[in-house]
Amino acid sequence: MRLWSDSFRDGMPIPPEFSLCAIDPIKRVAFSDNKNPSLTWSDVPSSTRSFALICYDESAPSVADDVNQDGKRVRKVLPRAEFFHWVLIDMPPDMHAIGAGQFSATLTARGKPGPEVPGAPPMRHGVNDYTQWFKGDPDMEGSYCGYDGPCPPWNDDLVHRYIFTLYALDVDRLPVEGKFTGQQARAAMQGHILAEARLTGTYTLDPGLGAHSQSS
Repeated sequence: MRLWSDSFRDGMPIPPEFSLCAIDPIKRVAFSDNKNPSLTWSDVPSSTRSFALICYDESAPSVADDVNQDGKRVRKVLPRAEFFHWVLIDMPPDMHAIGAGQFSATLTARGKPGPEVPGAPPMRHGVNDYTQWFKGDPDMEGSYCGYDGPCPPWNDDLVHRYIFTLYALDVDRLPVEGKFTGQQARAAMQGHILAEARLTGTYTLDPGLGAHSQSS
């Protein structure tokens, strides 16, 4: 199975329009367009009954003490953790592409609705990890379903890697109910995966690392 994007090339930087935040010369960072990138896939197993898509940052700091703090850096040696940005399941077997901005074209404060994808049954969105990140923020706290793009710490020494994985499954509907996470979707897929394909993009909000975003 093959997976590619017209929005960025595998292993290369993700353009700011597909991020939650972008570099701002005055405020350091500002909210960006938050569009989901385009994705296209082919060479699908003939027995595929549905697709699932997961996007996560494999480079998120495991400890947030120094994140976005003046005079501090998030060092490369800090252990890293996954941060889920997009979970989409129950995609029909005749679907072979997602358009840029099809499922997200702006930031929605307090999160986009879910898990049902409006106007696109039977597809369902999982909650992404901004649900926890914005917890306690009076303006942003909420349940974040669907795609919300990169916003790594602006003081991180590491360029972040965002991995999009498409799964071809042998079930019509993944056995998860209600609001679900990326971890829960992964667990439900076990024993049902016919094939998978990956696409990786990079992103940083540190201006000093921008020219080297494919090197870390």
